Amino acid sequence: MQPARTRRAIGAGMIGNVLEWYDFAIYGFFAVEIGRQFFPHESQVAQLLATFGVFAVGYLMRPLGGIAIGHVSDHYGRRAALIVAITAMAVPTFLIGLLPGYAVLGIAAPVLLTMLRMVQGLSLGGEHPSSMVFLVERAPENRRGFMGGLAACGAIVGLLLGSATGALLAAVMSADALAEWGWRIPFIMGLGVGLVGNLIRRNIEETVPERSGKSPAIVDTLRNHWRLVGRIAALAAFNAVPFYLLFVYLVSVMELDNGFTPAQALLINTISMTALLPCMLLGAWLTDKVGRKPVLLFSIGMGFLTAWPLFTLMHQPDPVLVFAGQLGAALFVGLFTSSFPALIVESTPAQVRCTAVALGYNLSIGIVGGLTPFIATLLVAYTDNPMAPAFMVMFAAAVAFTAVLTFKETLGQPLEGGMISASRGGEADAEATTAAAAKALRDIAIEATGTAVDGSNSNASGGIRAA
Repeated sequence: MQPARTRRAIGAGMIGNVLEWYDFAIYGFFAVEIGRQFFPHESQVAQLLATFGVFAVGYLMRPLGGIAIGHVSDHYGRRAALIVAITAMAVPTFLIGLLPGYAVLGIAAPVLLTMLRMVQGLSLGGEHPSSMVFLVERAPENRRGFMGGLAACGAIVGLLLGSATGALLAAVMSADALAEWGWRIPFIMGLGVGLVGNLIRRNIEETVPERSGKSPAIVDTLRNHWRLVGRIAALAAFNAVPFYLLFVYLVSVMELDNGFTPAQALLINTISMTALLPCMLLGAWLTDKVGRKPVLLFSIGMGFLTAWPLFTLMHQPDPVLVFAGQLGAALFVGLFTSSFPALIVESTPAQVRCTAVALGYNLSIGIVGGLTPFIATLLVAYTDNPMAPAFMVMFAAAVAFTAVLTFKETLGQPLEGGMISASRGGEADAEATTAAAAKALRDIAIEATGTAVDGSNSNASGGIRAA
């Protein structure tokens, strides 16, 4: 695969995930300001609940979005689906930045905010699965695991970009200006990331899977592949539960239970989030060397065995111990998150690949992941044991471990609908793909950062505020 073509494919596959998680980060970062603008007559707690309620509505739309965009991908082509997904994400993000608040529109303001988040939710449901399918299908045979892992890396880049943008604005603007209008800036700038992604995706080659029969992809999926969808959902549960517990829920725990300042909690979370990237790249690389299942089983087993001791560390008042706990979690989360895309894509028939992967993935991420912080809070309140959420990680690990055992190893197997079949010993392809990935990551970071700061020479570091 030519390096320039590889870079385009990687950039096209990753850029939508960057935008998706950029929006996730800035919405969580500015939740207080959004609550004041759209729910001004409520108490501060009620404002936050309403703001995150709107956020949850978007998450609940993900399975429907996976079905809709999966249908586009399986019937009209991978490129068409990727363009639809990023457009449906970028435009609502931009419009949220322009949407007048309750003081101007009254009750129409929160209603419109909810509708925009619903459209975004539809996009979210199709974006990540479509990018996984696209990257794995475009990869050389001996680099499919690595290319699939890059889709997950785009999510972390987006989170870091969003949190850094929020931290930069908080550092250079007064609190009053930030609350009044400054929070809108990163949403408006999200359009720039979307335009870059749209341009990249329009310049890639279209591929349409061959379909036998006239049934829609979702009908074929539910009729003939519902067991596969269930196994994908079970596997993805270990992607959802640990991530949302360790990198969302526990930020609040650091502040409320450990007594950390918000700055300390955000710094620990941001550094740990950054540590996910090398762990993800390691996991993706290993899947092409030793197989998909060994890496998945190792990471799941590690998560099961270390959940309790890591949670113990993360509930200590010493920031060093908390940081050590999060770094340990970053290892098994990173290894798993980057390893499972190749397995589920390679295990799914080409004619329903995007629909089946999106449906199974979103049933876990959209429902299980979206409810994880809420359930963890209820567990702690009901049991009066702050360690109770560790059992959630262990349960998800047991479910995912069982699911992995039901899949066949796919390393080295031909991929139906794949664009490239690499010959054995394709070290040149491997080196070219790795080099292209590094350059694509750098190009995305430069383009996105340039859009985000819009000429600013300032630098800032920040973290993800608890959603």
